[in-house]
Amino acid sequence: MAGHDGSASDSVRLDARVFGVVQGVGFRFWTMGKAEELGLTGEVKNLDDGSVAVVAEGPEPQVRDLLDWLNSGRTPGRVERVDNEMSAAEGRFRGFNAR
Repeated sequence: MAGHDGSASDSVRLDARVFGVVQGVGFRFWTMGKAEELGLTGEVKNLDDGSVAVVAEGPEPQVRDLLDWLNSGRTPGRVERVDNEMSAAEGRFRGFNAR
């Protein structure tokens, strides 16, 4: 069995919930553009409680870059908090979609 060598092919999955003023401010499209720039797959969608759900998969450094951006204060609107967890990528996304 091959061991884990930490190569760039090791993809991770970010599940994040973004709270604050993040709906109706272009936040989803900004996130989609950023994720595509980083070469990530996944989706971003508005939730009924006013938060935004972000799922992103790709190499860990790029996924962490996206998470850093979500927390940076440079996003549209106003992010108050980002809850997130990392896990192994599932590989079920083709591109990155805003819903």
